[in-house]
Amino acid sequence: MLDRAAIQLLRPPLQAMARMLVHAGVGANTVTVVGFLVGLAGAAAIAAQAPLWGLALMLLSRWCDGLDGAVARLTTPTDQGAFLDITLDFLFYASVPLAFAWAQPATNGLPAAVLLAAFVGTGSSFLAFAALAQKRGLSSAAFPDKGLYYLGGLTEATETLLCFALMCLWPPLFASLAYGFAALCVLTIATRLRAGWRALRV
Repeated sequence: MLDRAAIQLLRPPLQAMARMLVHAGVGANTVTVVGFLVGLAGAAAIAAQAPLWGLALMLLSRWCDGLDGAVARLTTPTDQGAFLDITLDFLFYASVPLAFAWAQPATNGLPAAVLLAAFVGTGSSFLAFAALAQKRGLSSAAFPDKGLYYLGGLTEATETLLCFALMCLWPPLFASLAYGFAALCVLTIATRLRAGWRALRV
């Protein structure tokens, strides 16, 4: 829901840094992998009960996630790059609830499992529609620069990162935040199922 506004806000600084990276010979896939590894380091920090370090590393990771696309658009976007980007994104998102469960399994285990199950629903609805939209030659007017058809919802990347930030700032609220965000994910799944069913009618 907030991704379009976030993209518009961050586009100028991302493009400026992307031009520097392209000039230095750094490719988009390199930025993608580095961002993913930084995100995993953030999850490891959370698991080690250092959530503020985890938050800082997550923010850096998500900056890289925006930067790789900017670099790709200044060079040659590829299907390989789009595949790598979305796959590592979903692995990063899954690592954060897992990290909180690792840090406090007795209190965080069940809410983390519920949130991960909700992520499976949002991820599968997103990817299934993207695959079929590609097959039909559909494109997203809202997100024309994305490598896959970007079917939005209440819980996009920006909302997810905001939720993760709140969890890092107030770890005792993890369970409440996880259950609340999982509920929003269920609404996103429902709206995507409805939109996808309509868009793919014969």
